[in-house]
Amino acid sequence: MDLPTALKSYQYGERAKSELIMISQFCLAVNGFPEQERAGGRRMLLMMMEATRGELQFAAQSTSQAEFQRAINALNEAISLVEGNQPEQASLRIAAAISASTTPAQEAWQVLSEHGLL
Repeated sequence: MDLPTALKSYQYGERAKSELIMISQFCLAVNGFPEQERAGGRRMLLMMMEATRGELQFAAQSTSQAEFQRAINALNEAISLVEGNQPEQASLRIAAAISASTTPAQEAWQVLSEHGLL
């Protein structure tokens, strides 16, 4: 991996990981909302998921890292589960997206570290 790709992969991977962790926590929390607030909570959750998917798509295009596409695929499955009123099950698919996003960041960290940049 060259340095520009490593830098982008690290940045996008760490950002995606952070966002996906928050989304996972919200997936688990939404069913605890009062009944009258759940529909709005799910709508907001879906908006966050879709925004994160857009960032992952940008990361995949910018770096050509296949792991970002795997994260997108897992997030797509999670979005479908939330749309089907199964947000707790969606958190399992988000865990797969977190794992996929972490891989390019970890590989990039090694390259950047070898060059004394981290």
